[in-house]
Amino acid sequence: MNEGPPKKLSREERLAAKLRENLRRRKAQGKAITRNPDDSATASSTESLPNPPRDS
Repeated sequence: MNEGPPKKLSREERLAAKLRENLRRRKAQGKAITRNPDDSATASSTESLPNPPRDS
């Protein structure tokens, strides 16, 4: 993906690049879920784990 020597990027530039990468990954995941609705039950079961009881 990166071609050539690494550049010295500012913090904002690094964060912006990571945000773009994350957005692309999440869009691809969303498209995969909409294409395979049968597989979404497996993915959503791990996302909706119950919260452990809190000690008050």
